[in-house]
Amino acid sequence: MSQCDVIVSDGIPTKSVIDHVVLSELALFRRPLKVVSLGSSAWAQRYRIDVEAQEETDSYFMKISFGDHGRQALKGEFESTLAIHNIVGSFTPMPIRWGSFKALAGAHYYICRFYDFAEHALKPAEFCQEIAFLHSSSDSPSGKFGFHLVTYNGDLPQENGYTDTWEEFFTIGLRHMINMNLERGGPWPELEGLDTVMIDKVIPRLLRPMETGGRSIKPSLVHGDLWCGNAAVDSATEQPLIYDPASFYAHNEYELGNWRPERNGFDRSFFDAYHSIIPKTAPTEDYDDRNALYSMVVEEMRRLVAKYPGGYEEYAKMSCDNL
Repeated sequence: MSQCDVIVSDGIPTKSVIDHVVLSELALFRRPLKVVSLGSSAWAQRYRIDVEAQEETDSYFMKISFGDHGRQALKGEFESTLAIHNIVGSFTPMPIRWGSFKALAGAHYYICRFYDFAEHALKPAEFCQEIAFLHSSSDSPSGKFGFHLVTYNGDLPQENGYTDTWEEFFTIGLRHMINMNLERGGPWPELEGLDTVMIDKVIPRLLRPMETGGRSIKPSLVHGDLWCGNAAVDSATEQPLIYDPASFYAHNEYELGNWRPERNGFDRSFFDAYHSIIPKTAPTEDYDDRNALYSMVVEEMRRLVAKYPGGYEEYAKMSCDNL
């Protein structure tokens, strides 16, 4: 295998192709037959590595990221995938290992089995049965909302500190997301004026009623970034598969926020299939607006800000007046 071409990521010298010297650090890859690049993004490189096994060839998926953020992201992906796998088994790959290379400074890896994906689409009933099982069968170890370490949605670290209420967790997470985007990209004109009203009015109005008046929410383990790019059909088994999670314990309906934009590949049949197993959370009259909130689409934010100028206080007053 030839030496690697050198590129630079976040000021860290990296290699565009992984060579035998680097791979040989891992016992699993001491005798690789082939290394195939599967492309890269701004924050990761992906490979299929074929290795010789008894009378056959085993294939593995390896993701490589760089720098401290890259290390945290791959650790978060490993822990997220492991948590999901422990509940739903083959619905997600079993993570094999994550760590840092010695021969490639600043480079970190995540390994799982490689899957060939079928070309046809997911079947809503089968897929949603697995998602609903994940949500209903998972229990937060602390009984709170959050996760035991940072997970990354793309290249964005999520604020996963544990909280007692879903409203508090979501509020902290939204504020963190906005601050991270401003820090990295500068002014965000589309969001100007919306963020404060969203936090002060819309979030309390839509989330607090689920945790007051005798109601409560069970923290459920979610994939956290579930769109068509992170779900497929395994061609070998014809079973659905999810991967590349950004998990934490959340309100189960949070998972469906990514399904709202049509571009993300989930139509109404997925919502119907899911709620045939897990009913909508009360108050159900807020369901569609909660889903819009979870979608984090700016146009939806504008609509919600206009719809709920009085926030939770107006809702509480109306509820008292109706008693």
